[in-house]
Order: sequence, then C-alpha cells, then structure tokens
Amino acid sequence: MSLEKLNARVKTDLSYINFRSSDWVRPLQHSEGHVYDVVIIGGGQSGLGAAFGLMRERVSNILIIDENREGYEGPWETYARMVTLRTPKHLTSIDLGVPSLTFRSWWEAQFGESGWEDLDKIPRGEWMNYLRWYRNILNLPVLNEVKLNLVDPLEEGLHRLHIEGQGAPSDTIIARKVILATGIQGGGEWHVPDLVTKNLPRTLYAHTSEEIDFDALKNKKVAVLGGGASAYDNANYALSEGVAEAHVFVRRKEMPRINPIRQMELSGIIERFHALSDEDKYAAISHFFKHNQPPTNDTFGRASAWPGFRLHLAAPWLDVKETAEGALVTTPQGNFTFDFLIISTGLLTEPSLRPELKLVESYIARWSDYYNAPNEVANSVVDAHPYLSPGFAFSSQDEQGKKLLHGLFAFNYSALISCGLSASALSGLRFAIPKLASAVADELFIDDQENILEDYYTYDEIEFIGEWRPKE
Repeated sequence: MSLEKLNARVKTDLSYINFRSSDWVRPLQHSEGHVYDVVIIGGGQSGLGAAFGLMRERVSNILIIDENREGYEGPWETYARMVTLRTPKHLTSIDLGVPSLTFRSWWEAQFGESGWEDLDKIPRGEWMNYLRWYRNILNLPVLNEVKLNLVDPLEEGLHRLHIEGQGAPSDTIIARKVILATGIQGGGEWHVPDLVTKNLPRTLYAHTSEEIDFDALKNKKVAVLGGGASAYDNANYALSEGVAEAHVFVRRKEMPRINPIRQMELSGIIERFHALSDEDKYAAISHFFKHNQPPTNDTFGRASAWPGFRLHLAAPWLDVKETAEGALVTTPQGNFTFDFLIISTGLLTEPSLRPELKLVESYIARWSDYYNAPNEVANSVVDAHPYLSPGFAFSSQDEQGKKLLHGLFAFNYSALISCGLSASALSGLRFAIPKLASAVADELFIDDQENILEDYYTYDEIEFIGEWRPKE
C-alpha cells in the first residue's frame, strides 16, 4: 500500500463512521465577532487528538492555535533529543480506534508489513512526520504562530482570548470552551534549581527544554543534572555532537529499574484511573513520583557507550559557583569543573506560574483544597496540582470562581493527579481524548439545554404520511 492509497482508505473509513456529519451545537453571536464553540491551545499530539475527538462528537466549530510554525508543534523537532519514543510501538493513541489512522498504518504504507516487524521503537522524527500527516488528512483547523497571552472570562459564559503572533487574525478571539492542550510544561514551568539560577550567569547553563548551541560545546566538558530519561538523551546527544565529556549527576544511590507505566498499561489503571477515590489517586501518583521512570535500556546503552560518558550516583549538587574555568559543582564526591551545565530537573506544576491564567488562577482549586494526605504519602508537588473533574475541567474554590472557570479544561500534564497518565502521555491519550471530548460536548449541551429542549418539545415535522382506510 502507498500513502496515496492509505489517504483514500482513511477517507473511506471516516465516511463509514459518518465523520463530519452536521453539528448539533447552536451557533452563538457576539458583538466582538465569531464565537468558536471550542478553542484548543496547542497543536501538538494532544491538541490534534482533542480536535478529532470533538469532531466525532459533531462539534466542529473549533479552532486550534499554536505558537510554533507549522510542522514544529510540540517537542519533537525542537528540544526533544531522544532517538526514539519511549513507549512501545504497538500502543495506539490519537487514531481513536480508526485503524487507517494509526501510526502502524502510516508506517506500513511506506515500508510494508516487514518494515513494521523490523521496527523496534518509533523514531522521534518519524513521529513528527506522522503528526503532520494526521493533521493534513483530517484537515484540522490550526492557526500557527499564534500565542495565547490571556484568558479573559466574560460574564455571559464566554472567554475572550488575547492572542498575538504572525498568524493571529486579530488581537482577540471569543470561545465558549477553552482546552489547554499545552503539553508537559503547560500546567506550570520547567524547573531549574535556585542553586543554579542564583549563582550562575545564563551563559553557563540551559534547561533541557531550551535550545542549546552544541557546536559551541565541541571538545568541551558538560554536566547533566538529573536522573530521568531526558538526562541520558541529552548526554547522548551532546556526545554525538562532539562534546568531549558528559557527566550525569543523580542524587539516588541506585538507578531506578522498574517502570511503573508498563504495569499501568496492562492493569487498567490508565483507562480506569478516574474511578479511583481521591485517597487512591493521591497515593498512586505519589508512588509514581517516588519510583520515577528509568531510562529505556537502549537510551542508557547509547549514552554509556561513549568514551566520554560518566555517571555519578548519590551525587546531589550541594553548591554551584562561577569560576574563571566555568562552573564549579560541589557534590558529596568532590568538586568538578565544567564548561556548561545542562539541567534536566523536570518541571513544577502550579497554575499561578501560567501567565495566561493570571485572571483566574486564584479561583482554581488545588489538590490541597480537597484532600489532606497522610504523612506517609504527603507530597507538596502533588498538592499544588489543580483538582480537575474526570473530564479535565477546572474546579473552583468558591461560587464566584465557578462562573469564571466554567468552560476551561486542562488537557496537559497538570491533569496527572486528577485524571492519571492521560493528557500528555501516549500511553493514555486513546482513553483520555474520548473523556475530554464527551465532557466538553456535555457542557455545551447543558449550557444550551433550555433551547434544545424547547426545540424538542415543539418539534412538529411530519414524517409519516401514510393513511389507513378500513377495508370494505
């Protein structure tokens, strides 16, 4: 099969499920212009999948905006430096059960069934190519190079979105519902320890989420802080780009060896997480944070195979100073001097860190507002996450906040505690997107239920036109 034949098959399959049939949502009018039923912030895998899910719910008056240029949404062609995706290749995600929309179908259309059998894990760049194809074949409405600056709630249950960028049609757009499909960092910000930010100039360090000039680091010595998979991805990438030495510093005494996600994929925890009590949700994610994920064997093998690779276990950074030679790092194992530091310490999730939410974040309920965890599992990082509905809607701390937050959905990593491994993980997207799309559609329906029911009660279109005459 060729891509051309696959494209035809996709269109046929979608016609069989009556995709893009007429909308049921009644249009709204506003003095400031067109009212979108849903605006999705973020055109990466989560945003594209959410749009497809909504269209399957017959909600198509939607728009996706993304601050990146077309084809470079998400991390895959920007700051992601892994060679392959970490998830098993057979897991399905944003295809939502349509076989011709799967990555496997797209791959086999180019490389055949044997090509699929030969594939170990999905190459990072090929995943981005698949997302580009998915967007185009579904004709999803995306505006690129448009950034959301502020969510501005209106009294009538709408949201004015203040936007900017080359692709922006105006300064504002109006939406009934807003989905923040903003990825891993979308619920807070990437974290760099104060130890680094307060003691070093920006020329001596960068977070793994940032652009790094590896050409300038050729034949130099770098340190990577962090024990997650991205630390080894960046060490491997740096060494492949000509860095002389890459030292990875991990505070743990031993490398984590168990990946809890593999168990979650098989046990029903990912798809049924929403059914757990708050107590069990909190305990499950606290356990997840405690054990963390190890790097994949191939990721670690690639990095550790380089002669310049060094691993320092039980080596938290105690102090960092600028010297004439670069950055001096103090650990329990001694002092080390590096030309540059790469920080792989993850992120902080906290709605107050998001500038686009500054008008509403004080009303957003956190987990600490709803649940007082016992000491053995209590975790301040978990407490700071927003407390969301099973359909990813923000909850409010009070009645006033309910009106302001109505219509706002967090389909990003901040949903982890409330909705499990869902919005920003390929393992969970195929379960999460239908929940999100259904919740958004339900809310649109309930908002307009009075008019919808009135139309139902007054419906009088004649369908049956037969007549019965008694036989003589």
